[in-house]
Amino acid sequence: MTQKLILILSISILFFGCSKEPKALMPQMPKTYLTQADFDELPNWKSENYEEAISSFVNSCQSGKTKKIYSELCLKADQVQDSKAFLESEFNVYKIAPSDAGSEGLLTGYYEPSLKGSLVKKEPYIYPIYNEPKDLVSVDLSSIYPDLKNYRLRGRVDGKKLVPYFTRAQTKEGMIDAEVICYTDSKVDLFFLEVQGSGRVNLENGETLFIGFANQNGHKYSSIGKYLINMGEIAKEDISLQSIRAWFKENPQRVDEVLHHNESVVFFQERSHGTSGSLGVVLTPERSVAVDRNFIPLGSMLFLDAKINKKNVSRVVMAEDTGGAIKGSVRADMF
Repeated sequence: MTQKLILILSISILFFGCSKEPKALMPQMPKTYLTQADFDELPNWKSENYEEAISSFVNSCQSGKTKKIYSELCLKADQVQDSKAFLESEFNVYKIAPSDAGSEGLLTGYYEPSLKGSLVKKEPYIYPIYNEPKDLVSVDLSSIYPDLKNYRLRGRVDGKKLVPYFTRAQTKEGMIDAEVICYTDSKVDLFFLEVQGSGRVNLENGETLFIGFANQNGHKYSSIGKYLINMGEIAKEDISLQSIRAWFKENPQRVDEVLHHNESVVFFQERSHGTSGSLGVVLTPERSVAVDRNFIPLGSMLFLDAKINKKNVSRVVMAEDTGGAIKGSVRADMF
């Protein structure tokens, strides 16, 4: 019987894997420490919707990365009669330790933004949503330095040198060599679309464009929420998407100042369907999470236990996406 890992994210995350007694460092998770756990340790395990959990697993098995981790279990899962028995007999549970001693896990959430747009530039649709620039160069560093797996160097060629790509403040229409997918009516909505990584644009002609992540300009992501907190504009306990939007509405003259604090820019591509993550499969609400692939392989089955608005949330989830702000082993962003 082939057994695979489930990971616990506490937040808690559980990983399902293939060894009864794994070493502290798993080969496929070089920076992740695991300790053996048990299904009895999973909060609210008996109240889990096992059929729904298996359904999300089967959906994830459309990806080659999930199949690589779970091999024949992907085939078995599609014909399961007893979902609970299948999970408990085919998987082992291991708890993921925080990457930093003494650190706590963090769970955030993301969604599929819906923007208004037009295929032509005209008021109020004046903010371009860019395709990947033709002059953006991406270098896979692991091809030269194996220790730098999953790291890429991005920039543009200036003469004979590779220089940093344009920052958010420098990204002006006509300056970068990129096609415009469409135009939207709000630079704030466009910014949050970049943060989410994908979404839909409802065009004025009645059509809908689905767009997703294509590439990024190479600059580090910087949180505008933290910037507003550090500037004393919004109290830490009050920071949220809603409070940031309200602050922008009250301070329209400072929108560019705050947005430009994050020099990172995301470029998009059209898609044929709704939101899909880095794994390439359509995301399942409250069953798909974004993780840091330096610690957790994409395609992993996890068990997440966390509090959302003082309410406990405990369930099986699939690691199907990534994000610039998702850093560390006990860190997830739920769709």
